[in-house]
Amino acid sequence: MGTKTQPQLAKDNERRIRANDKDFNSQFKYHNNYIKTSKYSLLTFLPFNLLEQFQRLANFYFLCLLVLQLIPAISSLTPVTTAIPLIGVLTLTAVKDAYDDIQRHLSDSQVNNRKSKTLRNGKLIEAKWSEVQVGDVIRLDNNQFVAADILLLTTSEPNGLCFIETAELDGETNLKAKQCLMETTELGDQHDLLWNFNGEIICERPNNLLNKFEGTLIWKNQRFALDNDKILLRGCVLRNTQWCYGLVVFAGVDTKLMQNSGKTQFKSTGVDRLLNFIIIGIVLFLVSICALFAIGCAVWEGLIGQHFQLYLPWEHIIPQEMVASGATVIGLLVFFSYAIVLNTVVPISLYVSVEVIRFVQSFLINWDEEMYYARTHTYAKARTTTLNEELGQIQYIFSDKTGTLTQNIMTFNKCSINGRTYGDVIDLRTGELIDINDIVEPIDFSANPHHETDFRWYDRTLLDAVRSDEEHAHNFFRLLALCHTVMAETVDGRLEYQAQSPDEAALVSAARNFGFVFRTRTPNSITIEVMGRLEEYELLHILDFNNVRKRMSVILRRGNSVVLYCKGADNVIYDRLHGGQEDLKARTQDHLNKFAGEGLRTLVLAERRLTEEYYNDWRVRQTEAALSMDSREQKLNAMYEEIESDMQLVGVTAIEDKLQDGVPKSIANLQNAGIKIWVLTGDKQETAINIGYSCQLLTDELVDVFIVDGSSVEEVEKQLRQFKESIKIFDRFRPGGTEAMNQLHSESSMDPMNVTMTQTSAFMQDTNGSPIPQPPPAISVVTFRWDAKIKDNKGGPDSAECNDLFGDAEKSDDGRRTAPSIVVDETTGFALVVNGHSLVHCLSPELESKFLDIASQCKAVICCRVTPLQKALVVELIKRAKNAVTLAIGDGANDVSMIKAAHIGVGISGQEGLQAVLSSDYAIAQFCYLERLLLVHGRWSYYRMCKFLRYFFYKNFAFTLCHCWYSLFCGFSAQTVFDPMFISVYNLFYTSLPVLALGVFEQDVSDKNSVEYPRLYTPGLKSELFNIREFIYSVLHGAFTSLILFLIPYGVYKDGVSHNGYILSDHMTLGAVVATILIVDNTAQIALYTSYWTIVNHVTIWGSLIWYFVLDYFYNYVIGGPYVGSLTQAIKDVSFWVTMLITVVMLMAPVLAYKFYLLDVHPSLSDKIRQKSLKKMHSRVSSDVRRTPSSRRGRRSVRSGYAFAHQEGFGRLITSGKIMHKLPQDFAFPLGLGTKKTQALHNNIGSADGKQAPPGGGPNHHHHPHHHHNNSHNHSQGNNINNNNNNTNLRHNQNNQQQIHSSMADIRGDGRGSGDTRRSSDAGTDDMSPRAPCQDLDTINL
Repeated sequence: MGTKTQPQLAKDNERRIRANDKDFNSQFKYHNNYIKTSKYSLLTFLPFNLLEQFQRLANFYFLCLLVLQLIPAISSLTPVTTAIPLIGVLTLTAVKDAYDDIQRHLSDSQVNNRKSKTLRNGKLIEAKWSEVQVGDVIRLDNNQFVAADILLLTTSEPNGLCFIETAELDGETNLKAKQCLMETTELGDQHDLLWNFNGEIICERPNNLLNKFEGTLIWKNQRFALDNDKILLRGCVLRNTQWCYGLVVFAGVDTKLMQNSGKTQFKSTGVDRLLNFIIIGIVLFLVSICALFAIGCAVWEGLIGQHFQLYLPWEHIIPQEMVASGATVIGLLVFFSYAIVLNTVVPISLYVSVEVIRFVQSFLINWDEEMYYARTHTYAKARTTTLNEELGQIQYIFSDKTGTLTQNIMTFNKCSINGRTYGDVIDLRTGELIDINDIVEPIDFSANPHHETDFRWYDRTLLDAVRSDEEHAHNFFRLLALCHTVMAETVDGRLEYQAQSPDEAALVSAARNFGFVFRTRTPNSITIEVMGRLEEYELLHILDFNNVRKRMSVILRRGNSVVLYCKGADNVIYDRLHGGQEDLKARTQDHLNKFAGEGLRTLVLAERRLTEEYYNDWRVRQTEAALSMDSREQKLNAMYEEIESDMQLVGVTAIEDKLQDGVPKSIANLQNAGIKIWVLTGDKQETAINIGYSCQLLTDELVDVFIVDGSSVEEVEKQLRQFKESIKIFDRFRPGGTEAMNQLHSESSMDPMNVTMTQTSAFMQDTNGSPIPQPPPAISVVTFRWDAKIKDNKGGPDSAECNDLFGDAEKSDDGRRTAPSIVVDETTGFALVVNGHSLVHCLSPELESKFLDIASQCKAVICCRVTPLQKALVVELIKRAKNAVTLAIGDGANDVSMIKAAHIGVGISGQEGLQAVLSSDYAIAQFCYLERLLLVHGRWSYYRMCKFLRYFFYKNFAFTLCHCWYSLFCGFSAQTVFDPMFISVYNLFYTSLPVLALGVFEQDVSDKNSVEYPRLYTPGLKSELFNIREFIYSVLHGAFTSLILFLIPYGVYKDGVSHNGYILSDHMTLGAVVATILIVDNTAQIALYTSYWTIVNHVTIWGSLIWYFVLDYFYNYVIGGPYVGSLTQAIKDVSFWVTMLITVVMLMAPVLAYKFYLLDVHPSLSDKIRQKSLKKMHSRVSSDVRRTPSSRRGRRSVRSGYAFAHQEGFGRLITSGKIMHKLPQDFAFPLGLGTKKTQALHNNIGSADGKQAPPGGGPNHHHHPHHHHNNSHNHSQGNNINNNNNNTNLRHNQNNQQQIHSSMADIRGDGRGSGDTRRSSDAGTDDMSPRAPCQDLDTINL
């Protein structure tokens, strides 16, 4: 952009800004800095809100009904019956919408009224953020939010540096450095110079790319290129910089923060969409019924009614001359009359009740003490009240990593020095490892004057080694104190470090606490304090980090000795070590495996002693390479390669990227509930994979982890094709696959142990013992459940609850055990890791379906180095292609578009960055609360809403269809059975409160059991509790009830006479009796329907029954209703009570019988849990139903966890001395690390990714004789390890038979391996997993 020469650029694709020139900038009509997220104003609220509400089909339907009821000729009901509920619904919704919008107004006002110092007429004035204009020069002070996107002009720090925190943008709390143009630093903080600054900026249009900016500054007839390093974005916070001045480039909605907020989409639940569909069906059903009755009425009037005009005179508007036309007009009017009478099938109170239930459920979420985070005093917050039941139907979770899964806090956890591991605490009495928890006391470092109070270390042996001047320990910490780019500064007499990478800070901090204190640095020296003595080193070179090198080195001189210290990724450093260290390398490799197996991020340290002659010669050649005009980078890299070779291994560091509390358990439970979890992160691939293992999203039970990192469409397509073949092979030969299952169906009654043996060995021999000609490429040991699969239930109030069983033995009718159902262990499967540049191709139309096909078969998916826009695209893809319910969770502005795209958006609150929370539907303080939000509140909300709807449709069809049966006896005249007042208040007063209490308080199992048995969540995934089938069942149940309700009283009272001789066969008595029995039946049904009784349920259910009699008496006797005395006379007669008893028994008996049948023969999982709770059996049961997260096991290979920042380091900046004049408090250097081709995720040293194992089991592996000799880690494993670390012979076909039987020896009668309980101490590592179709798949021990 800086190369353009034309003075005027096209306004449609360029932006021109002139500093301090309001007139020039105003011609372009740029947005000001005012932010508006609210929807309404005082004037627009009423019309806009009503327009919005009448766009809902139901509201419009009821409005049409109200209009019909206003026409006297066709209305058999007063308009009040529809008007009052409709007005109530509109008012309630309007109040809720107004409340939500007022909150948005308050939030907007708070932001717009923040103060900012702005330069006007040469003076610095305090203005509101909303008054800041494009082209203004504004001043920011330390710890102040940036008001708009500004071009940095000048700062208080040397060389125009300043430091910002971007927590509100990306959730990261580490500092980032920005630097202004050297030419503008001369302006300083002199207001006259700044006011006279008239530079013109030509830059890109507003966009949502957080990490990109292109522009040109034209000033003093010179052009200066502008990039992202010179821009401060709105939402950032200035840190450790006294002041800075900047020129506003983008304001208000044009800022990158607001551009990333995405469009607010209207969100509705799956239940809402189904309800809309059902209501359309009900309306069509009503129209057809009304048409049928209209025809019946016309026929009746034409044949019979015309002769009774003396008693039933036709209306004056009916043509009297021709009977046919008169009957037709009557039929037409009756059509509309029946539309009014039968509208109670979908009463408007349904929508009122749904809104009330959701509203109260939202408060239950807000008030949940279990989701209160004490550290930040933050409760969970339901920011919307319309999506609660959708929380119980989530199929995909899309999560950010930094700040969401992790705390972004690094701690020095363990290390290996000269082949000895440190960090584990051993019980001296038993020799066993001690779990480090709050009870274990950390070592006291207070003897060190520079110690940090928050540093925690528990293994005293390392401190003893340092204090006893052990050479290797001193060398290890000396390297950590010298090999880095951290800056040091004394603040208030206290030494403080500023590092861009939290890993670097953790390592330097560890060295400091152990007595190797990094004190200060200059461009050519580093000073450290070792055990109280100062040591100064001459800094000769920093060989900086970049994405290809994956390591950094420093070359130092002290006295006459020159030394190179290096740290980096394990595979990179091991390739550059001097020969003859095989024993040390093997032991250190074991430690690397162990650390990686515990999810720690590892770095390997090495050194090389250089002679003066060699160094001087190398320096001359390096200078020549640095001055070369062609292929400079390649020549420099060659020089670095030369000197970073023949190094001696020093040790390994292991850093823990602290996960948020409870993340592994939450992820395991959510996965066990059937939810697929995708992690979408901007982090590099290695870090993302490492965290995947730490939080047990990835586990060693996975068959393979596929890595897509192709840089072209062809490469990505080839990788996807290979992965598809691998999945096909696994599916074909696994137990339960098509090949394996053929062996099993011939025999159904086997001894359980024999079944287990046969199933697992089914690949090797058939049931007669004859060998299968071609052994498959994969063996998998599986576990079995001995229960039979239960068929789907067909109805019943709780019919569709989860049918997964405990895993207890189930018996058939004749008492024999049923054949086992084959269940491949749920922990097996595949995982997919996709790089951002590859994801671009995966989301393209030609590869989209292939990517989806593989991703949907994977247990976990991790997308790394993705942009905010890509996050949203991935969510949209799953929504569109899989028609799945999605949830996105994040904590930064880079997650906003993803949160808005998903069906449910969850923001992590309690952090400084609240941008994600402001865009979310629900806010929680920690990721682990998502487990409770979904498995408890989500499941309960869905369960309650479905139960509410099933009962609601039942009671309304039972009520309304009574008119249909009565129409057969009243000439289809639209005469109502019930008192019109009863029809009006039936839903409002008589039946609303019990069903509301059901929708608010009902629960099938406790919250504890909901979390303990995550499979209870499964019905929501399949929409089993309310669907078309369940709706039809409710309708049929209601129709049956209405038929019995009407016919039995009709039969009793048709020719009825009381014992006093009074005639009982009048219309009003029948109506009063049917209405009373209907209320009693409703009460009995909901009492049977309620699983969880509270005082509210008792009051509403029994109170509504009493309220019916009270209100009926009041209306008829006090107000003087037409049905006065009807019910009073009826209940005096014994026939009323007998009729009621017979009717209620006939209605309840089938329901009770079916409920008991389901409970006894086909109990759901919740039924079983309730039974166990009643029996006080709280013992843990089969892991088939509830699974605790698998304990950490040794990983198959080392996953390098080096963690620098994503861009090249500031080595040149340090050595140039630009930032040495004055150091800020929290300076940070980005030491980046990328993700270049890390396909060989599971490679051990020496293994080549993609090689095919030799058919005879040749030496295509790297076998270390010292595997698993860590007494601190393997003391409890005994002989169960089977020495399967890196020995690929276990996989070779010639040994398959032997392996099957040896692995069977570890399986107990209940189908679980005896090694299951020892997983936490199993440090075994398998060889690499294959990816090409021709390779053998891993043997998995489940």
